[in-house]
Amino acid sequence: MRDFIIIGHKASTSSDFSLNDLPGSAGRMDILCRCINSAFFLSHDIRNDVQVHLLLLGEPEPGKIIRFNGENIKHLNPDERSSAALIKKALEKDAGESEIQSTPGVWIRQGSLETLINEFYNQGKTLAYLREGGDDIRTTAGSLNDAVFFLGDHIGVTEKEEEMIINAGAKLISVSPYSIHADHCILILNNELDRTLEK
Repeated sequence: MRDFIIIGHKASTSSDFSLNDLPGSAGRMDILCRCINSAFFLSHDIRNDVQVHLLLLGEPEPGKIIRFNGENIKHLNPDERSSAALIKKALEKDAGESEIQSTPGVWIRQGSLETLINEFYNQGKTLAYLREGGDDIRTTAGSLNDAVFFLGDHIGVTEKEEEMIINAGAKLISVSPYSIHADHCILILNNELDRTLEK
């Protein structure tokens, strides 16, 4: 299972946002929705070996984690409104420390970056942090098919967050010599990892 963690620093933690204004009222939720689409969609199919964990840090209740699982996901279409509608339904739930399923393949709970790092570290999963100047994905992809990838939103990853990820032993991985959008990083990652499986 490939896991993608996307940190949404401004992403709304309330369902009280408009599907017609994802960049504004939802705190750049459009970025997270594009990441979901890049992670899951093939032509006429959905990847069942992928999970996406959205870490929502916006107001009014910062610290919510929404998990999308490709094996169980339903009602997901390749457009931002579809993903946002599933996020909105998840945020309608009264989230606690334990996961609650909102729709098939989507769960929500309270949590932080530290929560996710500790869980995956304790599972023995390989952690990978996407950053310019890291090891080229084309030389490391063979060891990363079941890794956990950390990505930021339009703000990126803060110094404190980066320190936490690196201190947990994450490998620094680069997919391009340029700084590119998180959803584009995910597309490239999936492609490079797919190619190693075909060998």
